[in-house]
Formats: sequence, structure tokens, C-alpha cells
Amino acid sequence: MTLLASAKSSPSSTQLSLAIVGAGPVGLSLALLAARLLPQAQITLFDARPQDRDVSADPRTLALALGSVQLLQRLQAWDDSAAQAILSVSVSQAPPSLQHPLFSVFNPGAHEPEVCLSAAEQGVAQLGAVISYGHLVAPLQAAWLARAAQEPARLSSRFGSPVTGLKALEGSGVEVDAGIAERFDLAVVAEGGVFAEQARKALQHDYQQNAWVGTVTLADDSPVGAAYERFTRHGPLALLPLKPVQGQRRASLVWCVPQAEDEIASLSATQRLAVLNSLLPAQLGALQAISPLKCFALGLNAERTLVEQNCIVRIGNAAQTLHPVAGQGLNLGLRDAYALVDALRGGQSLAQALRRVEWQRAPDRWSMMAITDFLARSFAWRWPGLPFARGLGLAALQAATPLKKALARQMMFGRR
Repeated sequence: MTLLASAKSSPSSTQLSLAIVGAGPVGLSLALLAARLLPQAQITLFDARPQDRDVSADPRTLALALGSVQLLQRLQAWDDSAAQAILSVSVSQAPPSLQHPLFSVFNPGAHEPEVCLSAAEQGVAQLGAVISYGHLVAPLQAAWLARAAQEPARLSSRFGSPVTGLKALEGSGVEVDAGIAERFDLAVVAEGGVFAEQARKALQHDYQQNAWVGTVTLADDSPVGAAYERFTRHGPLALLPLKPVQGQRRASLVWCVPQAEDEIASLSATQRLAVLNSLLPAQLGALQAISPLKCFALGLNAERTLVEQNCIVRIGNAAQTLHPVAGQGLNLGLRDAYALVDALRGGQSLAQALRRVEWQRAPDRWSMMAITDFLARSFAWRWPGLPFARGLGLAALQAATPLKKALARQMMFGRR
């Protein structure tokens, strides 16, 4: 494996040796981007799972912004037939909430304060899409393996090889230990995991909240491609549209509640449906059925910086695990991956390229961390008048067209 001649060599003009740790959506996207845009780089992809493990049936739901969908389409690793387009997003507050004449001033004719975003309003075909983990990762992995087969001298895969250690070397480079220690110029950690299982990073906060996730069956006349974010007194409640199955409209459910007040485990499916129907907006229609739910603890776990010692970079959930209130975790990771490859092909030294990544990604990362952290913490507050303040904020945002458009653009493409 050819290594950089020196720390000041241009990574685009020498055979940069790159190790990517993690073959999830972010790691595979990074590998494909690097293979295409860094034609002289030696790229090795590591993952603990065996290559022959079938990931296509993994049902976990992923929400992708429009920018992420466009990136995956360019990588030819997007199965449009398996994805459900998001055509509209409704953000509202569940009762009980204080009503006020100001709400109707901002939103004439509205029954409650609500922010409505639509693809048509933004002049795009869709705001984003919802797809299962398996239907995203399987095409990405197939595309990577096909590309690696075309260039076996440059691209390699180490499936079934968990990385147990990374060690920055004196001078330059990093040692990657996956049973055998190997030297690379740069290692990118792209495997994250869930909050409860992660080692704690520099910035951390346990929100003492649970997220219950599953699938619900919608009414036959429910809006197509509609996503809902509902602020309840206990926490955010989100529905993301899924592809219909045998004509039945479905949605992915993320239901967040405080751990100290979490009684969802003790409820029957019928009781869960009754509670959900009391919390969701009337225009959605009554939920018809609910799947078994899984529970995950929620927290913030983030690094202050993406780059460590000019030879290790963390992206995606390895760099920032967020509360799901904004649904932006994977999108941040894909933007991290693109920014890294774009910097590495810029003709700068490796150190300069990594400084550029750090500077370029900071506004997007920190603004999203701040927004999600504020929203997550605010649900633990029981201040008098807080529901009114939230409602007033939603109503004002709906009326402020330029601000609403800017918010939609950030949700679709990140902060630029």
C-alpha cells in the first residue's frame, strides 16, 4: 500500500491511503464518493458484519432530505421504487394548548398553530424521502462491491473485520487494528450505533427520554406523502410516510416520552392507538392499526471537532448523535462525507484539507445540534405559558414566508 510522501503532499496528486471504518449508509456513501472523486486513492472499507449477511430485510426507517436523495442518485445507489417521497410536512402542537387571537392573525382560518411546508411551495418534486435501512444499504453495498471488483488493486473490502483500535503515529499516519495492524494516511470512522450503546464523547446529555418506534396503518383517505411532527406536552411525536403495502397506507412512528412518565410499555395496541389518535391532527384521519414498538433511549453525544490529530476523522453518528426531533442525523452524516471528499480532492495538503472540512462543516453541525438540543430539553420544562409561546412561534413562522422558505431549504440541503 502506497503512503503519502509527507504530511504536506497533495492528497489529490499522491496515492492517499484511506481507511473507512463502518459500512453503513454513511461509510458506504463515503467509499463510493472517494472511489469516484479520488481516482488515485487507495481505499479500504472495514466492517464487523460478514459480507454475505443479507441486509436488505432490515426494516429500520430512515428519513432522507432532498439533498441526500440527490447525492445517492448520483452514486447510482438509490432505489426509487422502494422509497416514499415526502410531499409535505406539518409541524403543529397538540392540545391542550393555550389559544389566542394572535394565532388567527398569523394563520387565518387555522384551527391551531401550524407550520406547513410542501414540495410544490418550494418548487421541487419532493422535500425528501423515507426508505428502510435495508433498501438503502443493500444497493450501496452492491455498488461498492461492483466498483471494488473493477479496481481490485486500489479498492478493497474487509467485511467480518471489526476495527478494535486506531492509533495516531508519530509524524503522520494512523494505525488501524482489525486483527492485523495496518498503516493508513487517514482513517474515517463512520460507524455510530445508538445512544445507549455508545462510548461517551466530549459533549453529552441524557435527555431521560425514550423513543418508541414502529409502524402504523393510516386511514384510506389520509394525505399521500405527508409527514407530521406534533409537539405534545410529553415530547415530539412524528409520523413519516411509507410505501403502501397491498394498498394500505402506512407511516413510520417515532413517539418520544419522558422515561419518568413512560407508560407506553404497559398499554395494549388498542390503547396505544387511542392515545395516538387523541394527539395527532384531525386532518390525518384515525390510525387503523399499530405494529409492536421498540424502545430506544435518547441523548446528545457529540465530538467538538470532526478531526483528530490530522489523521482520524469522525463523521455521521460517530461525530454527532442527536435527538430525532428534526430527523437530520443521517443527512448530517452524508453531508460530512461529501465535504470530506470534496476537500481531499482540492489540491491541498492533507492537513489543510482537514482544516477546511472542520471549518466548512461547523455551521451546519453546530446549528443542528443547537436546534435539536433546545427542542429536546424544552419538553422537560413545565413553565406556565410555554405552550402558548410554542404556538405563537409556530403561527409566526407560518406567516413569515421568507423565513419559512429558508427553514425548508436548510432541512432539504443543510446550512450552507
